[in-house]
Amino acid sequence: MAAAAAGVRRRAAAFLLSSAVRHQSSQSTSLQQGLVAKTSLTSPPWPEVELPDPVEEAKYHAEVVQKVNKMIATGQYGRLFAVVHFASKQWKITSEDLIMMDNVLEAECGDRIRMEKVLLVGADDFTLVGRPLLGKDLVRVEATVIEKTESWPKINMHFWKRHNYQRKKIIVNPQTVLRINTIEIFPCLS
Repeated sequence: MAAAAAGVRRRAAAFLLSSAVRHQSSQSTSLQQGLVAKTSLTSPPWPEVELPDPVEEAKYHAEVVQKVNKMIATGQYGRLFAVVHFASKQWKITSEDLIMMDNVLEAECGDRIRMEKVLLVGADDFTLVGRPLLGKDLVRVEATVIEKTESWPKINMHFWKRHNYQRKKIIVNPQTVLRINTIEIFPCLS
């Protein structure tokens, strides 16, 4: 019985000693946190970025929008290009470009279609980027269906040697050719 009581006393003394050491070490680390040396790991490797004043930024934005609207209204922007989303792909196009897509289009040959999902329009001096799309009242991209045809036959051959196994599949995909007629932009930026 006396041995059990001595063991309990030893464990209690050890617990008190460890809690006292833990308390002392937490105090020493809190004092050391104020004295951190300036190293490459204490601050990020990139320079601090200061944000511009919102009033000046709004003023600059208004100037840029006014300048782009003036260029569009006078037609002094040069040749336009656009990025459109069509047939599950993105195409960078200019006027008089040809696009060959590997799918069936509902329009017949000679029909004019309008591409409404315009992601970006640019010229020599400016680029308008949509988030995610540009408005239908801002940009107009028109195309004509030139040709509806099929691709060259692709042969998909499976062959296992010494097993008398041969399978041949001929794959032909429908294709549609479009000519981009015009890319028009209207001066209604806000």
